[in-house]
Amino acid sequence: MQIKDSTVLVTGGSGGIGRAIAATLAAAGARVAITGRDRAKLDAAAAAIGAHPIHADVSIEADVLRTMDETIAALGPLDVLVNNAGFGVFKPLVEMDRASFEAVFATNVTGAMLMAREAAKHFIARQRGNLVNIASTSALRGAPNGTAYYASKFALRGMTECWRAELRPHNIRVFLVNPSEVLTDFSAAAGRPQKAANESKLVGDDIAHMVKAILEMHDRGFTTELTVFATNPRD
Repeated sequence: MQIKDSTVLVTGGSGGIGRAIAATLAAAGARVAITGRDRAKLDAAAAAIGAHPIHADVSIEADVLRTMDETIAALGPLDVLVNNAGFGVFKPLVEMDRASFEAVFATNVTGAMLMAREAAKHFIARQRGNLVNIASTSALRGAPNGTAYYASKFALRGMTECWRAELRPHNIRVFLVNPSEVLTDFSAAAGRPQKAANESKLVGDDIAHMVKAILEMHDRGFTTELTVFATNPRD
């Protein structure tokens, strides 16, 4: 696809990987909308990137419907949805509380489904479109304390395969991107220590570069799944 003059919606675009993707696609000439739950952070990111801000929570269905309507009204027919919004809770199974578990799934799984559903309606009507789901290498194998987050990414990976099978006959490309550890505020928000700078670890721009690259392939083909590891990560 041609990114220039396309319309792109990035959920969770006010920071981390989402902001990097939004900035990269905006720099390539796309009209970009970003969503976020923190209004001040969202507005600051949108101003820096040159994106349209939409204050919304993907786990709330009314917000999802409003987000899609506002994006199309402000920027035109949607070409790309980047399902990026997500967060993690990391606890041993014996300490996992239901509220935390369900909150992770509400955003990472249900929210992704709701956004994809509304985008798919639009894409099917146009008989084209691109749906990019940002998962994780956590979708590929389990690990201690990963009950909520890892399971949510396994679920996203499974939904991606279902959506791909459904939507290919409508010329809609469905991608899955699995980043390994990326230096963002994700870890701090999840209560996991991470150095602010480490040249051996991935950064948001690395993932954004790959998202841009897979989108730019001619529409006759697509990369179904892409996993991105740091070459030799060191703490």
